[in-house]
Amino acid sequence: MLTVYGIKSCDTCRKARKYLAENDIEFRFHDVRDAGLDIQMLERWAARIEWEKLLNRQSLTWRKIPEVDRVGMTKNRAFALMLDQPTLMKRPVLESPRFIAVGFSEKRFSAFLEKMRG
Repeated sequence: MLTVYGIKSCDTCRKARKYLAENDIEFRFHDVRDAGLDIQMLERWAARIEWEKLLNRQSLTWRKIPEVDRVGMTKNRAFALMLDQPTLMKRPVLESPRFIAVGFSEKRFSAFLEKMRG
């Protein structure tokens, strides 16, 4: 089963959910703001992709963090920040047993869905 992790109000998450629905892909949506984000999720994802891809350095939340705290970011510090402020997580994260994807791109989603159907 495909799980989409994100935030209901996020435009990119809405686009991803719409794309999946239009392509008849069954998925479960996990709102990290409402249902939570935990260290086990972050560690599980980081075991499959570089942890840096999980951190949304374009977000307003990231820009509010003092520059001194952003320099030399480590995995542990990034995860602590994301757990405290889930909007720092790059969204959406799509997870299935066969792949993990971060962010939305129709082209990439099509490729991932081909793998899923594989």
